[in-house]
Parts: sequence; C-alpha cells; structure tokens
Amino acid sequence: MALDTIAATQTIRDNETIVSAGGTFELGFFSPGTSNYRYVGVWYKKISYGTIVWVANRDTPLTDSSGVLKLSDKGILVLLNQRNLVIRDENDLIPENFLWQSFDHPDSTYLPGMKLGLVPKGLYVYLSSWKSIDDPSQGNFTFQIDDGVMARFTWVNRTSSWSRYLSAPADNCDTYALCGAHGSCNIGNSPVCGCLNGFVPKQKNDWDKADWSGGCVRRTPLDCQKGDGFIKYPNVKLPDMKNSSINEDMTLTLEECEMICLKNCSCMAYANSNISGRGSGCFFWFGELIDIRQYEEEGQDLYIRMASSEIDQGGSNHKRQVIIIASTVSLTGMVLLGMGVSFVAWKMKKKKQKTQGPPGKQENNLEGSYSMKNQKEDLELPHFDFSTIANATNNFSFSNLLGQGGFGPVYKGLLEGGVEIAVKRLSKNSSQGLDEFKNEVKCIAKLQHRNLVKLLGYCIELEEKMLIYEYMPNKSLDLYISDDTQRMSLDWTMRFHIISGISRGLLYLHQDSRLRIIHRDLKPSNILLDNEMNPKISDFGMARSFMGNETEANTKRVVGTYGYMSPEYAIDGLFSVKSDVFSFGVLVLEILSGKRNRGFSHPEHQLNLLGHAWILFKQGRYLDLIDALVVESCNLSEVLRSIHVGLLCVQRYPEDRPTMSSVGTLKDGQESAVKRLSKNSTQGLDEFKNEDMESPPLSWKPPERGLIKMNCDASLMDDERIGYGVDFRDADGAVIACASKCSIASWDPDVAKAMTLSYVL
Repeated sequence: MALDTIAATQTIRDNETIVSAGGTFELGFFSPGTSNYRYVGVWYKKISYGTIVWVANRDTPLTDSSGVLKLSDKGILVLLNQRNLVIRDENDLIPENFLWQSFDHPDSTYLPGMKLGLVPKGLYVYLSSWKSIDDPSQGNFTFQIDDGVMARFTWVNRTSSWSRYLSAPADNCDTYALCGAHGSCNIGNSPVCGCLNGFVPKQKNDWDKADWSGGCVRRTPLDCQKGDGFIKYPNVKLPDMKNSSINEDMTLTLEECEMICLKNCSCMAYANSNISGRGSGCFFWFGELIDIRQYEEEGQDLYIRMASSEIDQGGSNHKRQVIIIASTVSLTGMVLLGMGVSFVAWKMKKKKQKTQGPPGKQENNLEGSYSMKNQKEDLELPHFDFSTIANATNNFSFSNLLGQGGFGPVYKGLLEGGVEIAVKRLSKNSSQGLDEFKNEVKCIAKLQHRNLVKLLGYCIELEEKMLIYEYMPNKSLDLYISDDTQRMSLDWTMRFHIISGISRGLLYLHQDSRLRIIHRDLKPSNILLDNEMNPKISDFGMARSFMGNETEANTKRVVGTYGYMSPEYAIDGLFSVKSDVFSFGVLVLEILSGKRNRGFSHPEHQLNLLGHAWILFKQGRYLDLIDALVVESCNLSEVLRSIHVGLLCVQRYPEDRPTMSSVGTLKDGQESAVKRLSKNSTQGLDEFKNEDMESPPLSWKPPERGLIKMNCDASLMDDERIGYGVDFRDADGAVIACASKCSIASWDPDVAKAMTLSYVL
C-alpha cells in the first residue's frame, strides 16, 4: 500500500501505521499517558514526544489491541501532509474533492488551514479539551467562534445542560451589519435587507442567496464638483458611528449641518446630534454607511449624499427649483377635472366604510381572516370604525396618552354617549401581530368576571388594529408599587383586597371559565384598578386557552416578563396553570413589600426579592418583609396568610406550588401551609440570585467566590461588542476598582479567565 493511503480493500492493524507523503504526520493506534485503552489518532511523526493532533474514537476507546481500521466500499483514506486526514471516492481523481475530512471533526488541536465556526457543509466546527492527559474524551472546555449573540444561560440539573433564557439581538435586524454597506434592514420586509434608494447590490448573486454581507454600491457615482445633494431617510437607526464625527457647536441647525457636509466631499451623510425639540447639532459620516435599520414610526432622520441625478424632487433637502410648463390649458383642465372626480369618489367610499365598517376584501380584516364563518358569529363584539376612535381620543393626542404598553400606546377616549374608554393601539412595528391580536379578542370576548378587564370592542381598518376596553381611572398596580408617593395610598386593607381580587380572577381563568386560560404575562402593569380600586387582569395577547383535560404545553417562543416568569417556562418553554401561579406569587410578595423583584438589592446578600423573602421566613422575621408604610396597621393573620401564599407559589418546581383553588383554602389551613414551606425551605437560594455577575478582575489573585461583586451597566458599542460601565465592590459595598468599559466575549461565573478587562484603579 502507499505510505500515506489505504484503499477500501486494505486495513490498518494495531501495530501498523501510515505516514503522510512529507513524513510529517503518522496515523495509527495509540494509548495516551498511562491509559490501557487504544485509540486511532494522528500525531507528529518527527517529534520524539508523541504530540497527538487528532483522535478518531475519543469517546469510544478499544479495550485491547485487536482493533482494525477499515474503510467502507469505494472509499480511500489519505493522510495529507497538510495536517488533514481525508476520505475520497476512489473513482474521483480531483484532489480537492473528498467525502470526509478530519478538519471538520477536530478534537483539541488547532492546525494551520483548519476553519472554525460554520463551514460550507453546514457543520459547526469547534475544539474541545481532553478530559485528562490519559483520557481524550471531550472535557469541560471548548474553543469556538462566538456567534455574535450575547446570551445568558442557566444550568439545568434535571437535564445536566446549559439552557439559554435571554439573548440579544432580539431579531435579525439587530445583527450588526447584516445588510452590509449602504444596505438597510426592515424586519417587516421579506427579505429583511434592501439597498438604500440610489444603490444596487454589489454582488447580486449573493443577494439572491440571502447573503447581504457584501452590501450595496452607488448606482450613480458622486461628483462633488457638479453639485451633489442629499436625500432624507426618515425613521432609521443611524449608521455605525465608527466613521463619524460630531460638531462641537450644538446650536447648529439642520440647514447648517447640510452646508458643512456639502462643502466636504468626503462627507457622506449627516443628522441632528440632538433630537429634542426641532433638533440641533450635527453628526457627520465619512466612508461607508453600515448597520442602518428602517423603522415604521420611530428612529431619526438621516440625510445621505447622492449624485444630483439621483435626488428625488419631492424628498431632497437640497432644494432645487423645478419648473413644470403645461403644454396646453385644456390638458391642465382635464387633469384637474380627473382629480376632482377621484376626490368625490374617494369621499363617498370613506362615508360608506364609516357606516359599514372596514371593507370585506381587506386582507387584515379580523372577521374576514377567520377560517370558519361561525367564528364571526361567536365573536359577539362590536366593531368600531377608525374615525369614531380617532374622534374619541382627540386624534390620538399626547394629552390622551395613558401609557406605553409592550405592543403599543394606550389612549383615553370618550365616546359620544359619554362612555369613557381605553384604546390599545397596536404599534406597526410591534412584535404582536394579527395572530396575537385575534388571540386577545377571542380570549376576552366571552370572559365575564369582575376581576377581568372588560373588552368593549375592536377596530381593524387598513393597517390599524385597536382594542377598546373599559376605562380604568386608577391606571395600573405598577404605578403604585414603583412610586413611593402613590404607594402611601395603599393601606393594608386595600393591598389585601387587591391580592384577593387577583386571586379570584386567576381562579376564574384556570377553573371556572368556559376554557382554561393561562395568562403567561401576569405582572403589575397588567393589573388595572377601577375607581373603587378593584383589580382587573388585562392584556391577554400572550394568553393560551386549553380544552378539556389539557393542563400544560410547551413552546419555543418564550414570551412574558423576566422576574415574573416561572423557571420551567423561562428555561424550557413549559407553561401550565402553575406558571401563572408562580407569577401570582411574585405579585403577592411585591404588594406585601412594596418592592420589585427585579432590581431588588440588599446589603446582606445578593438575592432578589423572592430569595430575601425565603431568608426572612426561615428566620421567623415575617414582619420585616412587609412595607414599613403598613406594618403598624396590618392584620397579622392576613399578613401571615399572604406571606405563606406568596412563598408557596414561587417554589422552584411546579408540582410543589398550589393551584389557585387551593390558595383560597389556605385561610383555614395555615398550619399545613407552614409545614409545607418548612419542608421546602432548605431549597437552594442560587435560583433567587440577582442578575449582577460576579468575578474579580484579572490583575488580582481571585479571592474566594462571592467576595467581589461586579456591577455591569450594559450598552451597545459601535462594534459587534457589548460595552459595560463596571465597578468592583467588596462584601461591604465599598468600591475597590472601576473600569470605563469592558468587552465580554463569553461568560462563565466559575472561571475568571473567561473575561478580559481594561480598567484603571
């Protein structure tokens, strides 16, 4: 056989090897260190110390020396001097063609020519350490290319694996430079990437394959001497600031910014640096414009330099007078007459729509989008036309704005009959689409309970989607928990009344309504308060309904609010009535303490509010959990009952939590509740740790774990990195060191070397 090759009819036995053509590498059987197991591997031939660079059967060793290496039919195994082991079809004479190569399946050694990350065959290639010097099976450490997504993981004991529960970017358009230079990303388009006006794809074939990284080039080259101009791009995320500058004079107007940029032939774009009021100050960009994102309503105005022939007459900010001369008076008259007829027809059509609702052919019509006709009949909700809602909200004026929800603004309105309403107007770039909108309508339409918000109707017309609710004059519970002044108006009687009302509403959803409803986003901002401070559960856009005996489901799309989501839902996407019970428990503890679970801090530990409550319970310091504003006036029996309910509901495992029906029986079962809590009070508190990450900076000898706290304030930098403002504190909270910024490529709280810092003492 050739020294560097074996064919399908040949074998390599334990005492045989093959050597690459240049004599650098050798393949055969070996035993690492003091191990008696046998492995197939590749090592350096000319180095006396056997340096193993690749192992074939690292996780499945042979127990003796009887092993044989043999190929399947039509295969030829070749050990290349370029450090690679390949398998080729014996009938294919092209050297570059191969069926398999060791470079696609490396173990712990990175060799020249090897590629890490996602390779053309769709494989994700990375290195992994040996378990020990005697055991080449996969160890605890890996070396791999970061995918550019900042993620947070939690260890799941049940599956012995890391599970991602939070990541950024949130969507494709948050990926840095996804569309390349002079490209723009719009999450509402398909595909999401497109070239700016006046630009074309640099490599059209790549764009056809959804590879936009090459970006776009100008259709018409700039000619500074012949008078370039600028095109306005409204509602965009400004380009990467790496090649930008800011003018020190913050009083400059937009027109002055244009003149400064126009005089500099290298200036490619400008925008206001201060967007408050009418805007002032100047940003200037030089070179390629990268990482632009298009929004529907938000964002800033960007002015991009274009050749004079490309400037749109209606959109250019570089004003040019264009004189249009009519050829004949009769032609002008015909145009005006046509416009008049069209206007009258349009007015008649709009009048008809106001009386009949949105047109039946409309693609986004809620009723028309249902697949079955009887769903329209079952809805039993009035439809409001857009003009009625616009008039009721004073054309959605700022003075009528009640707040900004997760899916859009909420306005106060007044119908002609004097009925006050709250209008939830779905934002055009909201993550809640038509499905979630319909889901909320269907969930609430037939739910009738004093502790659920009442849906009065809906409006869906053209791109507008709105829900019309009864108006809640006291707004949301969130206002009272987060505001110290407002919280003073919540005495103990009122707090217990709110807890009881939420409990009744949730019990109705889980047990007493026609369908079993799981809310999935129970939090203070979704608890509205009427004029008598009766709590009403709202916002059913993420709710799920179940039929018959169904009790749980699983989803890959985890929605909700961290701090209120149960562990099994946040980590595994598993939700059930017990998920809502967990959220209810968080609400109870927040109402009792007047503090938020997220962002809670305490000088004696680094736990969140739930962990703090567990500590106080184990120490018998029940009243220390209660808001100081109501300690003197509270009913001790009701306080203890509420604490027990809250703690029972936030237990780690869903099977340990009560149902909402059993929550109501705890009044007469305090002793049983205390026993259940005492039994589970030994559970670990790591799950209740706050989100602050811990690790000492590298210039110090790492002290014992937990003595140093690193507070990170995250913000996006101008690169594919996440920037942080950092300070290091000791156990007493004193600042030890601080850093202006740090870049974290990967994070393992147990390994200080996973982090690199640049800091000043």
